Amino acid sequence: MKIRLHLKIFVFIAIFIVTRQIGIYGILMLFALFHELGHMLAGIFLGFKPNSLEIMPLGLSVGFESKVENYNKKIKKGTLLTLKKIIIAASGPLTNLLFIIVFLLFPISFFGISRDIVIYANILIAIFNLIPIYPLDGGRIAKGILHILFGRKEAYRYSYMISNVTISILTAISSIVILNLKNIAILLILAYLWYLVISENKRYRTKQKIYEKIKNIEKTDKATVS
Repeated sequence: MKIRLHLKIFVFIAIFIVTRQIGIYGILMLFALFHELGHMLAGIFLGFKPNSLEIMPLGLSVGFESKVENYNKKIKKGTLLTLKKIIIAASGPLTNLLFIIVFLLFPISFFGISRDIVIYANILIAIFNLIPIYPLDGGRIAKGILHILFGRKEAYRYSYMISNVTISILTAISSIVILNLKNIAILLILAYLWYLVISENKRYRTKQKIYEKIKNIEKTDKATVS
């Protein structure tokens, strides 16, 4: 399995040390690991083989090898692979939900971490990952559902629109919260989300250029035949 460490994580660690919030950051990363284990177990259960692990500033990401048969079985305008990706994406937040339910029902601690902090950390991780910005889980789930309903090309277009509208709304809300609470952690999270959106916007524009070239080639071929 290939392991990739994003160097931006050291920037986050340094800032959280300076602001004396490194303990909270450590707890969030711990439960982000369990979140990712949920993805991994779901992927293995669905027949995938893990082949990569990325350690990012706000969590981890597991990559899988796919099989040809997952592409061949159609589900409306998507494939079996699309449906499996939706299930895998949903399994991470569901893992956090399981932690929340267990610690709500039973007054226990977790490796010395209080029950309330465990619940709070898992709520934050689940909510963050369900934000409909690709490649977060919420973005992957939305993109997968759109792919099945409208096809790959339209799924990219709608995902692009949803991500940009979402980040605009979050920026407006976060600006008010940051001014009132003066919490640098919120600013870091917002900056990271903008990084994801900008990176994905570049990929979207590249894909659009490819689609346009294919469309022009098809037009040329039709004109030649006629």
